[in-house]
Amino acid sequence: DGDMDELDEGFYSRQLYVLGHDAMRRMKEANVLVAGMRGLGVEIAKNVILAGVRSVTVQDEGVTEWCDLASQFYLRESHLGQNRSVCCCPQLSQLNSYVRVHSHCGPLEENFLFGFQVVVLTNSTLLEQQRVGTFCHSHNIKFIVADTKGLCGQLFCDFGEDFTVTDCNGEPPITAMIDKITKENPGIVTCVEEHNLRGVSSVTFSGVFGMVELNSNGPVAIQVLNGFSFSICDTSGFHEYERGGVVTEVKDSATFAFVPLVNGDMFVMKDNAKMQEHQTLHLAFQALHEFVKDTRRLPAAGSKVDADKLVTLATRLKVASGLDEMDENMVRKLAMVARGDLAPVNAFIGGLAAQEVIKACSGKFTPLHQWMYFHALECLPEAAKVEEQLLRGCRYDGQIAVFGSDFQEKLGKQRYFLVGAGAIGCELLKNFALIGLGAGEGGHITVTDMDSIEKSNLNRQFLFKPQDIGRQKANVAAEAARQMNPDMNITAHQNRLGTESESVYGHSFFRNLDGVAAALDNYEARVYLDGCCVAYKKPMLEGGTLGTKGSTVVVVPHVTESYGPTSSGGEHAIPLCTLKNFPHRIEHTLQWARDQFEGLFKHSAENVNQYSRSVVRFRGPAEELEVLESISSSLGEQRPRSWPDCVSWARRRWETLYNNDIRQLLHCFPPDSVTSSGLPFWMDMKRCPHPLTFDPNNTTHMDYVVAAANLYGQIYGIEGTRDCAAIRAALEEVHVPEFTPKSSVKIHVTDEEMKGEEAKDVARLNELREKLASGPVRGHAPRMQPLEFEKDDDSNFHMDYIVAASNLRAENYDIPTTDKHKSKLIAGRIMPAIATTTAAIAGLMCLELYKLVQGHRRIESYRSSFLNLAIQTYSLFIPSKPRLFTVSYYPQLWHRSIQKHEKSKVSE
Repeated sequence: DGDMDELDEGFYSRQLYVLGHDAMRRMKEANVLVAGMRGLGVEIAKNVILAGVRSVTVQDEGVTEWCDLASQFYLRESHLGQNRSVCCCPQLSQLNSYVRVHSHCGPLEENFLFGFQVVVLTNSTLLEQQRVGTFCHSHNIKFIVADTKGLCGQLFCDFGEDFTVTDCNGEPPITAMIDKITKENPGIVTCVEEHNLRGVSSVTFSGVFGMVELNSNGPVAIQVLNGFSFSICDTSGFHEYERGGVVTEVKDSATFAFVPLVNGDMFVMKDNAKMQEHQTLHLAFQALHEFVKDTRRLPAAGSKVDADKLVTLATRLKVASGLDEMDENMVRKLAMVARGDLAPVNAFIGGLAAQEVIKACSGKFTPLHQWMYFHALECLPEAAKVEEQLLRGCRYDGQIAVFGSDFQEKLGKQRYFLVGAGAIGCELLKNFALIGLGAGEGGHITVTDMDSIEKSNLNRQFLFKPQDIGRQKANVAAEAARQMNPDMNITAHQNRLGTESESVYGHSFFRNLDGVAAALDNYEARVYLDGCCVAYKKPMLEGGTLGTKGSTVVVVPHVTESYGPTSSGGEHAIPLCTLKNFPHRIEHTLQWARDQFEGLFKHSAENVNQYSRSVVRFRGPAEELEVLESISSSLGEQRPRSWPDCVSWARRRWETLYNNDIRQLLHCFPPDSVTSSGLPFWMDMKRCPHPLTFDPNNTTHMDYVVAAANLYGQIYGIEGTRDCAAIRAALEEVHVPEFTPKSSVKIHVTDEEMKGEEAKDVARLNELREKLASGPVRGHAPRMQPLEFEKDDDSNFHMDYIVAASNLRAENYDIPTTDKHKSKLIAGRIMPAIATTTAAIAGLMCLELYKLVQGHRRIESYRSSFLNLAIQTYSLFIPSKPRLFTVSYYPQLWHRSIQKHEKSKVSE
């Protein structure tokens, strides 16, 4: 079961880039118990099942009540009176076919607990927490307590007295290019750029020429000297350093010692900056246990009498603990809302708790050590008024207990626009259904997403099932939301948001909205939607994730600043000259390989198809020459007639890219070249390449030929094969032309030189124009099949080509190669993702939604956020105020514009 090869990389694709294969393999050995199947428990179970442990058992002795439906998304009205764990087990089982899911209706006896590596308690008494926690600690079972009460939540972790973490932050290891290494004791390594290795204790070496002993020396201890250099071991007995090489950080492990809950005090907390607030919440939760023990109930919703009693109990605990301060107002507010059960709070705490389960199972990331408290009491009405809330015996009772029935009706009347039905979109729709957003008279939710469901979505977009693959995301997500809450008024669209859809999402559409939620995966779309919200003065909730990191932004007209645009958006482009001639990182060779794919197998076919229909347009003579050359070769001497022709083309292409082009570059700039200032040309980030010689017995060489030949055949409609023996036989018949470097070839060293070079070969351009005009191209050329790059289909040769093409180029330049998994991440521009972060971010977004619907106007009430679940970073902060602009006022011009406007209204 734990074999790495059995991991379904198609299903776990995006999560693997967060956790890695080793951590996932360890997780597959873990059996997890989640006790308590109310809203928080089912949230934790959902996230853990999606993550991919061996088994999850859900336990609950209680039966479904009305108040459960406010946050338990797998319980229905038909389940009232039935055991919660039994009712939700079938739905949980469908989330991940690789995880066994069981239900248990009995008590948590010791013989039962023995079967688990991790035990999570929710909705539990203090006595049960202490009993189970003590047992788990003594038997090396990882133990977690998670609880929510209204707008407050707590977490506690005990992973034993000797818990080892293999990677504390999950960040990719730091790498640096080597410039030189001295032969002395200690040896001094100087890097090409700043190395960022401060705080790193050891590194490994690879790709070093000359001083090859370092490549096989294992981890080498270092002492950082400055931003560019560090010292290592005694190198005086090694060979002389020649060139090349990369150093890579070795991740240090860490060991944590935990104390059991029965002995643990509240000072074992993560965030010292909020110690007083955490102390207050710790005392308040302990007092709640006392209150329930005395009265056999939680404080009544909004009851001043019960709030006073809880303050008295908390004060008594404070004195017994020897603490000086406690915020009585916070304790009072907790008492008022403690009966509440809110989906957004459960989503946030449930995401964090599930991440702690993953840490416990995998040994990756820094665990919570040991208490954490959270509150969102700023969600309460700004003009606070204390009144008892009468529960109605309906699905929203858990929410009415906090905000009242008038607010519930207001929620139902909201009209919201959700853009994106991916990971965050699914989590938001779940929360919208549970809280009743747009589920009342006049309320409505419009969700749009142009994408269809793929297998890699299923690991975190939990509203989708395997049978939904190929269907439209928005449609399936809307159907799932209606199943959670049949009163949902929701319409699904498949439109891309942008200028092309302004006829749908224009003035009349935005005018009727109360707000917008952005669950988008790209910066440009976020900026466009933000612009619409600014123009129509609508609030916007925005959230995004990257692995264990996540952030939220709330935009309130006239209260906070808008989302963008800012200069931080977009990616830094790799200089063209670096890609074309001077790569020095694997990212450069992968981007080059991706560009090769697009040019050879997509653009060439598109150019022919457009030219044959006379619809091709050129932006200048340089582009025209490039396109016409491509068309001429695609339809001329390079056009294959059979499969052996495709093999021949691939072999000759290999020779051009990895031998001839490199020899030409070295002819123009020999290894001993110097610049005009007398410095070596090949230095710093210019790595001197060397040509490769084709070897049919070299796996990477053959991988390139197999993939390139098959892809070339596909664009011409010629069927290929993976039969390497047949391809080797075809290779024996291939004639590879001799190549002699030319002195007339000019190679550009900078992007500026490349931009300044126009199509100077006018004669060649005219020749191509005449040749194609007189040939059978326009209107008669056979239609070619352009290939759209698809990274997630392992049978289509796309990633096979990228990996081989990139690694061969890396070999040219002595750059350490990489495997298919990492190549797919970089070349496929994959965003690492995990369900825990997504759930937590969506929960925070919906807490801000509560404030928007109430109409909060004080900026101090709102929170934007940044999280990193890997290292226990949870930063919630007040948003920035909107920028103020000074507008010049010219009465004469203003009067004229008003007159003009009035005249146009009359003429209409």
